[in-house]
Amino acid sequence: MADELEFIEQGLQRSQIDEFFADELARAGYGGMELAPTPMGMQIVLKAEKPGMVIGKGGKNIRKITTQLEERFDLEDPQIDVQEVDEPDLNAQIVADRLANALERGWYFRKAGHTTIDRIMESGALGAEIVLSGKVTGNRGRVEKFNRGYIKHNGEPAEEIVDHGKGVAVMKLGTIGVNVKIIPPNAELPDDFEIQEDADIEDLVVDEAEAGEDLEELLEGEGEAEEASADDAEEASADSEAAEVEEFEDEEVIEEAIEADDDVEEELDELADEVEGEDDEFSDVDDEAAETAEDLLDEMEDEDDEEGGEE
Repeated sequence: MADELEFIEQGLQRSQIDEFFADELARAGYGGMELAPTPMGMQIVLKAEKPGMVIGKGGKNIRKITTQLEERFDLEDPQIDVQEVDEPDLNAQIVADRLANALERGWYFRKAGHTTIDRIMESGALGAEIVLSGKVTGNRGRVEKFNRGYIKHNGEPAEEIVDHGKGVAVMKLGTIGVNVKIIPPNAELPDDFEIQEDADIEDLVVDEAEAGEDLEELLEGEGEAEEASADDAEEASADSEAAEVEEFEDEEVIEEAIEADDDVEEELDELADEVEGEDDEFSDVDDEAAETAEDLLDEMEDEDDEEGGEE
C-alpha cells in the first residue's frame, strides 16, 4: 500500500473513533482523545469531565467500549486510559459541546456565545474564538464570530498550542456548526518576551576597548581575505596569459607550416615550367631533322631524274 493511502486510512480511522467516543460519552463530558500505537496494542487516552461515567459500575462501561472498538475498528488489544479534565472551561471540545447543547435548548446565539467566551477568559485563557456557522436566525445561513484575547490562526503554534473543539447543534431550521479555539494559560508562544526591570545592565554593556579589538580583528581578517583574493586573481591572470602565449605559439607554428607548404608548391610549379620548356626545345630539333630529311630525299630524286635523261 502506498504511503499516501496509509495516511488517509489512519486519519479516517482516527476521525471515526473520535465520533464514536463523542456519541457514547456525550453525557460524561467527552473532552478528546489521543492514540498511541505500542507493541502491546493501541494505547488510547480519553479525557472526560466525569471519568466515573466513562468507566461505569465495576468497569462495565469501559469493557463494553473496548469490545466495540475491537469489533468495529479492528483494533488489537486496545488499552483505554481515562483522565479527568481539571478545568472544563479550558477544554475546547467540552466547551463546544456545552454551547451546542445550549443552542438546542433555545438560548439566543449571541447570549450563548458571549456567556461562553466570558467563562473561558475568566478561567485564565490567553485567548479564545468561537465561530457559529449555519442558520442561527432566519432561513439564510451566516457566520458569527466571538473573539477575546490573543489567538493564533496559522503556523506551528496554531497546530501545537491552540486547543480545537467542534460541535453540532441540531435546530429546527437546520444544523449549526460550533467551532471553538482556546489558548490555555501559561502557553509559551514564539513571539513572547519579558521586560526585566531589576536586571543588572553591567553584564549587557559592551566594553569599548573590547569592541575596538574585535573590530580590528575583523578588519585584519578582511585584509587577509582581500590579499588572498588578490593572489588568487594574480594566479588566474598568470594562467590566462600563459594560455594566450601557448595559443599564439600554436598559431605561429601553423602559419609557418602553411608558408612551407606554399614554398613547396612554388618549387613544383617552376620544375613543371622547366620540363615544358625542354619539351619545346626537343620539338624544335625534331622539326629541323624532318626538314633536312625531306631536302635529302628531294636531292636524291633529282639525281635519279638526271641520270635517266642522259641514258
